[in-house]
Amino acid sequence: MARATARRDELAQAATDVVLEHGLVGLSLRPLAAALGTSDRMLLYHFADKDDLVATVLRVANDRSVAEIRTLPPAPDVRSAVLGLWAAVTGPRLDRCQRMYVEAAALGLFGREPYARVVREANAVWVAAVVEHLVASGTPADRAERAVALLDAAMMGFQLDLPLDAGDPVQEQAVRDLADAVARIAEQDA
Repeated sequence: MARATARRDELAQAATDVVLEHGLVGLSLRPLAAALGTSDRMLLYHFADKDDLVATVLRVANDRSVAEIRTLPPAPDVRSAVLGLWAAVTGPRLDRCQRMYVEAAALGLFGREPYARVVREANAVWVAAVVEHLVASGTPADRAERAVALLDAAMMGFQLDLPLDAGDPVQEQAVRDLADAVARIAEQDA
């Protein structure tokens, strides 16, 4: 049975760091435990099973991402907010968290648990934070969820292509086009 303890929290943070470095695919308890300086039996003492550990790692990474988005100051306009969000999610503090989310979402797409459940939960928290940021940057509250639906879907697609297209002027223009489209949603009359 998993125990909520300070040690569990420490292991969750450290395990998140390791998984951010190495990814989810092929994750195995023994090598993860060795990287953490503990045993797989001790991990199972603190986490109910591997799925509980993976779900916890995904939540910790998402919490880090959301916390980073919440520290962004409001942008002077919606277009700038979108460009700032893209810079944040592709920047050094969030890039690996976003990559892990994409990896988990891909695994969840096939119904694999705990990925499907945790990605759904994480996405709700993420979307709420992005909505808050866009509203603070001038998006009317009644249009913010619509704007974020487009923004989130497009950014996910860009992130899937990013390893192949980093620095590609076509993708860079597509991000600017996305910023324009989200700004138009925010500006149009209801």
